[in-house]
Amino acid sequence: MPKKKYIETPEELWNLFTEYRDEKKSDPIMVVDFVGKDATKVFKPHQRPLTLEGFSSWLFEKQIIKNVWHYFTNADGKYDEYLDICRAIKEIIRTDQIEGGMVGIYNPSITQRLNGLTEKSQQTVIQEQPLFGDE
Repeated sequence: MPKKKYIETPEELWNLFTEYRDEKKSDPIMVVDFVGKDATKVFKPHQRPLTLEGFSSWLFEKQIIKNVWHYFTNADGKYDEYLDICRAIKEIIRTDQIEGGMVGIYNPSITQRLNGLTEKSQQTVIQEQPLFGDE
């Protein structure tokens, strides 16, 4: 008898993701800041970024599933019908991170590293040897 899937359909996975996204986007992180000459303490709302780890943790905390990674990695080929939804979820998260980094909502360097967007440059150092002991 095949093992029951905790998330029974791709549509259910999509609905869970949209619930996660809506919940996180409507609940900003409150960051402490000090403004003015008297350094008045204020709390500024900052938009929460979407992450696959955040989605996985959210599902665990809601006691929906302990390990959603099987769906995203298509473990043993058991989750073929979920591949399109998983791809879309990954792309939506990546788009949120990249666009948020580009407009300064999120830290651009962290966004770049998370999404493999850092510039790669190669530097070669050549040290010349003196010919006759000159320095």
